[in-house]
Amino acid sequence: MNWKIITEENQIEEIREQSNERPQIIFKHSTRCSISSVAKSRLDKASEPEGMDFHYLDLIRYRAISNKISQDFDVHHESPQILLIKNGECIYDESHLSISIDEVKQQAIA
Repeated sequence: MNWKIITEENQIEEIREQSNERPQIIFKHSTRCSISSVAKSRLDKASEPEGMDFHYLDLIRYRAISNKISQDFDVHHESPQILLIKNGECIYDESHLSISIDEVKQQAIA
């Protein structure tokens, strides 16, 4: 997976804007959680779908950004969590071991 690392709050607005052109994926990862590590490993091993951008957030280090994502996209905070942003809105989110790149791909083309 070719991750774009999120380290600044202003990147969230950029992701929202970019989602008008192509789907944006945000993966919120807890570096202290074994389930989160398993979910990230599954994503890293998957072939990266074309036509989407993948963003990675270390939510332990950047908790304020994680909170902003939850607030701006009106989703309940989970860890780990994947969000699909399309046309400025979160149209799909999933957490824990339910995170699946195949499901993200299906939701992106729906």
